[in-house]
Amino acid sequence: MTHKYHNYCGIDVSKAHLDIGMRPGNDTWSVTNDADGITALVEQLTQRPELLVVMEATGGLELPVATALTAAGVALVIINPRQVRQFAKALGQLAKTDRIDALLLARFGEAMQPEIRPLKDAQTEALSALLSRRRQVVEMLVAEQNRLHMAHPQVRKDLKAHIHWLQKRLHDVDTDLQQWLQDSSLWRVNDDILRSTPGVGPTLSLTLLAELPELGRLNRKQIAAMVGVAPINRDSGAYRGQRRVWGGRRQVRSVLYMATLAAIRCNPVIKVFYQRLLQAGKKPKVAIVACMRKLLTILNAMVRDGVCWQNELQPINA
Repeated sequence: MTHKYHNYCGIDVSKAHLDIGMRPGNDTWSVTNDADGITALVEQLTQRPELLVVMEATGGLELPVATALTAAGVALVIINPRQVRQFAKALGQLAKTDRIDALLLARFGEAMQPEIRPLKDAQTEALSALLSRRRQVVEMLVAEQNRLHMAHPQVRKDLKAHIHWLQKRLHDVDTDLQQWLQDSSLWRVNDDILRSTPGVGPTLSLTLLAELPELGRLNRKQIAAMVGVAPINRDSGAYRGQRRVWGGRRQVRSVLYMATLAAIRCNPVIKVFYQRLLQAGKKPKVAIVACMRKLLTILNAMVRDGVCWQNELQPINA
């Protein structure tokens, strides 16, 4: 394998500290996870030639240092923590400390040469945060509504008041989401393209815009694998196992699943495709996942080509 870089840096992120590990050399050090610590780290790393920085996705804690390094022109990749755990198992590494994890990330970058993808811009991050908050409000609303059915009369009034408040918050978040959409001409255009497709509503459109910025930039196999709707082989020797989907972006996949159920009923392409799979003997769940993949690849091609849905059996070449 030809390596693109000569130096590899792993950064293990915690709330208070950033632990750094370098390859080659196995040097380690720590800085505080604040503005001063990040500034000092950027100054140190920008002096190292041909450097790749590897970090884990940590639910948002990694974003300040990742943004600062990217702005300084440092090559950086944020990877799924599951990949690092599997890499550690393959190495037989059982010990775990922050500095060991930082060196492991650097070693992962050196061995695996992960592909660099651009970070979300500030607007997309804000949209993603609003979508995340909407999911949280919906989950709380559903939980309170479920409690109301079994609640003692003494607490029903309080539950109803909280449900009313959550419904108002959900309305406010939806209003904020629509405002963000209107403030960006690119989002507005892509939203119009996506929502022209039968079965695609505002929730899926906003989720794709915020959580899948690669939409329209990758081929159909890459976009399906990124979301986690591409079948993975399970064959070894004479054994032939069932293909299964695995990994990918769970939030996108869950919203895509609900949209696909609607598309099976109202989208002429997906409806015919689903019926054809059932007639071929496919199980309903298998057919639904295949329809998810087909709908995603069609949307990917529509955004790529900048065209809306056309009232034909096959709108465009996906």
